[in-house]
Amino acid sequence: MTSTATRRERAPLLATANLPVLAGILLLLVVGSMVLAVGLGPVSVPPGEVADVLVRHLFGGGTPGRFDFIVWELRAPRVVEGAFVGAGLAVAGVLTQAMTRNPLGEPYVLGLSSGAAVGAVLVITTISSAALGLVTLPAAAFAGSLLTAVGVFLLARAGRRTSPGRMVMAGIALAQLLSGVVSFLLLRTKNPEAQQQVLFWLLGSLAGAQWPLTIACVALVGVLLVVSLAGAGRLNLLVLGDDGAAALGLNAARLRLVLLVVVTLLTGTVVAVSGSIGFVGLVVPNLTRLLVGADHRRSLPVSALLGALVLVWADTAARLVLAPTELPIGILTAAVGVPVFLFVLRRSSAGVVGLS
Repeated sequence: MTSTATRRERAPLLATANLPVLAGILLLLVVGSMVLAVGLGPVSVPPGEVADVLVRHLFGGGTPGRFDFIVWELRAPRVVEGAFVGAGLAVAGVLTQAMTRNPLGEPYVLGLSSGAAVGAVLVITTISSAALGLVTLPAAAFAGSLLTAVGVFLLARAGRRTSPGRMVMAGIALAQLLSGVVSFLLLRTKNPEAQQQVLFWLLGSLAGAQWPLTIACVALVGVLLVVSLAGAGRLNLLVLGDDGAAALGLNAARLRLVLLVVVTLLTGTVVAVSGSIGFVGLVVPNLTRLLVGADHRRSLPVSALLGALVLVWADTAARLVLAPTELPIGILTAAVGVPVFLFVLRRSSAGVVGLS
């Protein structure tokens, strides 16, 4: 009796839900949230007006209205970017946890976010704000993430194999080292404006969203999400361990390298446009497994949609809570993420959320 009750308690809440139906509901929630989020701000725009502006710009026709600039130029790129940043962070978390076989895995654990931070902070503290172009800061952050990934891979190699344990330890060590570098760069600069920009960037913000960077983010994250979903079935084998995966015909070392590349590209892309936003890549994947189970064919698409939903509303709250002052998103994701993560831990067996 106790065993049966325990199994029922541990069963995912939506284990029997039809995946296409569940994904369709979440997609509608994401799209509806985006329309509402675009309308919220110091100047409130009704959802119907938002929809009219978006349809006119996407499909042509009609004449610009009084809310055209606010909706299309100021808020729409920010909200769209936020949705894809959230989806990218959530999927990066799922892939990292499968790659390291650790439910606490996320891009921060591998040092990728810290590497991106070093690249961005180096640019902010050495180049004047007037000289910063649209792509200079994102390019530096992306390059920092890529270089860190190379370091993690080289340090994690043991012969011809890449050890998950060594990968985590190498990532944590590099993250600590790079955090020290960021602190040094921040202390070295005497420019108060640069210090303020660094602090805001380290906590995450979508305030600088513009259509060129948003489109680049959407394109890169979209392609990487499709690639991740295509390989979801193999992730189920990877969490069985190298020997178990090999017995089923999977080259775990090769797949782990591919995952590291995908996670690096995802992390580099989203951090480059939004700064360091914590807890999304950790909390959303664990919450998703609590809802739909550990099968990556179900958890990956649900995580992407939940991540988009979470970040759209986190960014909206960041704009509204202390308006006209804007909060960094990282403060809100941490404030919400910690209680949610503790709830997930309490719901899970033995204090951890299983990966299989």
